[in-house]
Amino acid sequence: MEILQTFLMPSAWLAFLTLVLLETVLGIDNIVFLSIMTSKLPARQQPKARSIGLGLAMLARILLLFGISLLMQLTQPLWTIDANWIRLSITGQSIIVLLGGLFLLYKSVTEIHHKIEGAGTTAHAPAKRNGFIWIITQIVLLDIIFSLDSVLTAVGMVSFNDFGERGALAIMAFAIVAAVAVMLFFSGQVSRFVNQHPSIQMLALSFLILIGVTLIIEAGSLSHFRFFGKEVSEVPKGYIYFAIAFSLLVEVLNMRLRKKVKN
Repeated sequence: MEILQTFLMPSAWLAFLTLVLLETVLGIDNIVFLSIMTSKLPARQQPKARSIGLGLAMLARILLLFGISLLMQLTQPLWTIDANWIRLSITGQSIIVLLGGLFLLYKSVTEIHHKIEGAGTTAHAPAKRNGFIWIITQIVLLDIIFSLDSVLTAVGMVSFNDFGERGALAIMAFAIVAAVAVMLFFSGQVSRFVNQHPSIQMLALSFLILIGVTLIIEAGSLSHFRFFGKEVSEVPKGYIYFAIAFSLLVEVLNMRLRKKVKN
């Protein structure tokens, strides 16, 4: 009954729609990684892998959302280093984000290396590495990292005081489901576009390097890392998305120019 009353409030719908938009934007990097990883699979398995990957992303977000008390504990310092020239408070969240950034960097660099050095080869890696289960496992690992950012954004956007605990959780859960549904709807088109254009694949991998570096910086910010009095600050997400959008626009113009020259 509390949940029904919540969704009769105009402010609840405004919070819901805003959150769906934000969750979808935050999911762009997830879709890019998903497209790169599923491209390794046979064409008939790719839609299934995308659906499972995004389904698990939704599940991870909802589980973290309802385990919000545990998630909040991850923001508490585990241990602190305080010296004259360096200071940081390491938290569970910062460790997870750091590992995610390093993993994303590793995957992006190895994929770029394969595309440059392994061009023309057909059996570039053992079947086990490119198997369906291994691809899904890697997607799940990144889902957990991206889910942290997504859920913390949701918690910051929706007030428990305005809608009550159950009402706020319902808004966030439905918004996450709706955002994943939007991503699932567009994931096929994004994957086909990325797979059909090698230059876009390289650009997407470069985006993942950028996101990986951003996650590492964010881990330093979450740890309140100070070095000789200078504190590491988080890179504003708007800068990242603008850089990605601008680079993509330039590449689209290049693609149109190449097509015009061929004709």
